[in-house]
Amino acid sequence: MTQNPERKGEVLIFFEVLIWAFFPIITVFSYVAIPSLVSLLFATIFSGIFFLAITAYKGTWKELMNPLLWKYAALATFFIAICFYSLYFVGLTKTTPGNASIIALFEVFTSFLFFNVFKGQKISTNRKLGALLVILGACIVLLPNMKGINAGDFYILTATFFAPAGNYFTQKARKFATSENILFLRSLIAIPFLYILTLMLHMHASASDIRSSFIFLAINGFIIFGLSKLLWVETIHYISVTKAIALSSTGPLLTLLLSWAFLHQMPNVWQIGAVIPMIFGVLLLTDQLVLLRENSSV
Repeated sequence: MTQNPERKGEVLIFFEVLIWAFFPIITVFSYVAIPSLVSLLFATIFSGIFFLAITAYKGTWKELMNPLLWKYAALATFFIAICFYSLYFVGLTKTTPGNASIIALFEVFTSFLFFNVFKGQKISTNRKLGALLVILGACIVLLPNMKGINAGDFYILTATFFAPAGNYFTQKARKFATSENILFLRSLIAIPFLYILTLMLHMHASASDIRSSFIFLAINGFIIFGLSKLLWVETIHYISVTKAIALSSTGPLLTLLLSWAFLHQMPNVWQIGAVIPMIFGVLLLTDQLVLLRENSSV
């Protein structure tokens, strides 16, 4: 029996969340020996190798000859592989993985703005309430640092404004190209730009430093930037971006537990206080939860 596309997307996002929850933890471990953007550069290189191997195995080279694929891949690269991840990786040097994962949930609000509000769609009372709860959750995370602004939290908050456009162009490309080719081109285009960025910011790493972080770079590249992102692109091919983010809203809770287990960073009252309204806000924004019934006129 053919699996329902909606159900297939829900199964894919479940496994994507399990893998992605490790992302902030593994990235922080890689920072022990190398700078943040060098870590991002090598993770991108490894992910490119991963997607190239899949393309070679499946023999889908002809797709790469399509100029429209390069156009959408280049736009997705700019918004996600360069803007989003550069801000996220630098942000992780100045904040905790727990904070980063919670603030990243703000992406559902920016996605809601991008995919709904900017198209002029009517905003229901439930969605307005959801937007307020997501904003409240972000403010709770940022609140303890208002006396001395934590730049890391704001870097990651800023990153969430770039992700929706990247997901939009990725969705458009997925209508006529395979996920591995989209992600391969994204890695291929991003690598020279990220390399130039590391040079401009004087971020260097010796061969011994890279060897010290190799296992974490490989995990980030092959599994998190590789397999996880393959699952994500397939997910948003079957279900909407906002629903995918809603289903992944429990990810920060798992990251908090992993941070406690591996980094000995016990969740604090601000983090717990932030993640609860954020999850409810995400569910309301994506219509997975309805608190108030709208009056419909005949």
